[in-house]
Amino acid sequence: MKQQVVQRLLQQFLFASALLLALSGAQAQTSAETRHGLPDFADLAERQGRVVVNISTTQIVRNRPGQLPFQLDEEDPFFEFFRRFGVPQGIPRESERHSLGSGFLISPDGYILTNAHVIDGADEVKVRLNDKREFTARVIGADRRTDVALIKIEATGLPSAALGNPDKLRVGEWVVAIGSPFGFENSVTSGIVSAKGRSLPQETYVPFIQTDVAVNPGNSGGPLFNLNGEVVGINSQIYSRSGGYMGVSFAIPIDVAMEIQGQLRATGHVSRGRIGVVIQEVTRELAESFGLEKPAGALVSTVEKDGPADQAGILPGDVILRFNGKAIASSSDLPRVVATSKPGSKASVYLWRKGAGKDVSLTVGEIRDEEATPRRRAGRAPSERETNRLGLVVSELSPEVRRRLGVGGGLVIEEIRSNTARADLRPGDILLALIHKGVSTELKSAEQFDKLLAQFGKSTNITFLVRRGDAQTFVTLKGIGD
Repeated sequence: MKQQVVQRLLQQFLFASALLLALSGAQAQTSAETRHGLPDFADLAERQGRVVVNISTTQIVRNRPGQLPFQLDEEDPFFEFFRRFGVPQGIPRESERHSLGSGFLISPDGYILTNAHVIDGADEVKVRLNDKREFTARVIGADRRTDVALIKIEATGLPSAALGNPDKLRVGEWVVAIGSPFGFENSVTSGIVSAKGRSLPQETYVPFIQTDVAVNPGNSGGPLFNLNGEVVGINSQIYSRSGGYMGVSFAIPIDVAMEIQGQLRATGHVSRGRIGVVIQEVTRELAESFGLEKPAGALVSTVEKDGPADQAGILPGDVILRFNGKAIASSSDLPRVVATSKPGSKASVYLWRKGAGKDVSLTVGEIRDEEATPRRRAGRAPSERETNRLGLVVSELSPEVRRRLGVGGGLVIEEIRSNTARADLRPGDILLALIHKGVSTELKSAEQFDKLLAQFGKSTNITFLVRRGDAQTFVTLKGIGD
């Protein structure tokens, strides 16, 4: 009898154990499915789609006498015809260029954030809301250095975006973009944060958020959301060899954009701090030679005479490790930190010199941005000059500037409008000479420059001698295109 009772109890125990194991296994499977399942973006898209706007711009292009209002390839038979016989009478002297982009509402009274390149050069900016209403927008200002623009429509009671904290983003976190790729309004795409604090060539003031969200032409200026429905960035650039999505896109952190828009709203332009140094990255080899424990900081290669750094006693060869208490982990950190400092304020600098640390104090100078595409006037903007074959707007140096720089000629780059990447050239660079097959030609006028460029085929590589600040460097363009 006892043996039967024991067997029955043992069977009940084994049954209960098996049941518990089965239940725990099912819970573990459910938990795993929850962990590895895709999030549902439907509610986010429905809620936040209302704050996203479509932006279309129109630019009136005035053509020089005898210039076609459209581009022709050199291999097109009509190219040779027009080259030989000129442009027929009756060809319109003006034409319109249209472009599309995105933006999002940041206030109920119609302030909208977008990219500066979306509205650059526009004579008219149209905004289409999610509810299909259309407005003509007024450009408050644009900052090309960060690619942030602020525009406004005359309306009230509008939905506005909730803003998040980009510092809390984690690599691998899901994010969502809403915009108008190729003009398809309110398109929703998703992906993850691939990296944070990315530095891009010629973009020294923005610690970009890198994502693998599908971003295409027309998405520019649109918002990047976290899963809480908060805007954490403005979609700005893509890395692409084809012009379309390749899995690498970059967004401007929203805190950077909001600081810029605050200045644009207040004054129409952006002012930044400067200290007057040229810097470079500290490599492991350089760190060892300077006696640093690890590669860090910004190595000063040139100090501007009588600039803030010069007056504070900073020397070439110093490594700036902290600025106003903020660590400079890499050279790209310094321009961002200095730029956010108020011009005229005192700043503390901790640097490394001759194997030891040193504290200095300086007064921050000011970089006054180029006038930030503020409030368009009737008619054309001041810059009416056409671009050359490279997409550059250049002007000749005045005699006074040539004497001061000690050069006989030179053309200053005022603007780079080419859609193709001219990453190694910057506005403000002075082109001193063009070099091809060992022959160096001094550049003296825009007309001479255009004639030189006309001699080269699309795949020709050319080199420029460039004056940048107090330094000279050689820049090669591989394949100059049309």
